[in-house]
Amino acid sequence: MRFVKQLLAVGAVAVVGGQAVAAVDGNNWLTLLFGLLTAVLAVVVYAWVVRRTEKRAPAEVARTGAAGRLLRGVLLGVGMFAVVIVAIGLLGYYDVDGLGSVPGAVGLLGFAAAAATTEELLFRGILFRILEERLGTWISLLLTGLLFGGMHLANPDATLWGATAIAIEAGFLLAACYAATRTLWVPIGLHFGWNFALGGIFSAPVSGTGESKGLLDATLSGPSPITGGDFGPEGSLFAVGAGLALTVVFLWLAHRRGTIVPRRRAIGVPPVATVSR
Repeated sequence: MRFVKQLLAVGAVAVVGGQAVAAVDGNNWLTLLFGLLTAVLAVVVYAWVVRRTEKRAPAEVARTGAAGRLLRGVLLGVGMFAVVIVAIGLLGYYDVDGLGSVPGAVGLLGFAAAAATTEELLFRGILFRILEERLGTWISLLLTGLLFGGMHLANPDATLWGATAIAIEAGFLLAACYAATRTLWVPIGLHFGWNFALGGIFSAPVSGTGESKGLLDATLSGPSPITGGDFGPEGSLFAVGAGLALTVVFLWLAHRRGTIVPRRRAIGVPPVATVSR
């Protein structure tokens, strides 16, 4: 029952907030404002519904240390896709023609904040965390990662390969990040930094949602395995490789810290979400 209540509460914020952001599309400052409001409200509602349904303090979104964890995630997400774009550029398939649009980047900041926060609360904060209690870390990581990738098939320029790449490099990575840190702030930051770097800085398509107008006026063209095609750099083999590498690192950290939940302990064992790093 708590699973359903949490999904409905946070899902309602995601839907209403998403509609509000879409309604002001074209006004970059209102997009930023509504995007940030959606992100903040989603966290508040998540914390409230967890307290009501689980009778515990939601340590995974604790305010103490939140800024530092969020910043670490943002830097990791931006750094990951900076490396991917540089690799594509070195092969001659990404060219910078000059400066792009600051207002466009401002609007994308709002979109990225709303999307990263609501998706992490839904997929890692609720789906992965609750499934992990019953099925253990490994099965939950696999199931929620595939579901996360499948969700992106609804995007305008989505492809089966693009959705598969998202499942591998994002669905698995973000779940592993939560498993290692036991805080949602790091995966939220990573997700946000990733999306904003792609669209808001490098002006590349994000998950098959079309062209972005960010800080750089740039052109991305070339073989789909390298550039990701219309889906964007997340469909690149470079992105899949980078995501897999970080997934392995986070799972190693989770193993070292003892935060992997094995299936034999999963049923009837209290969640380990109280451990934050």
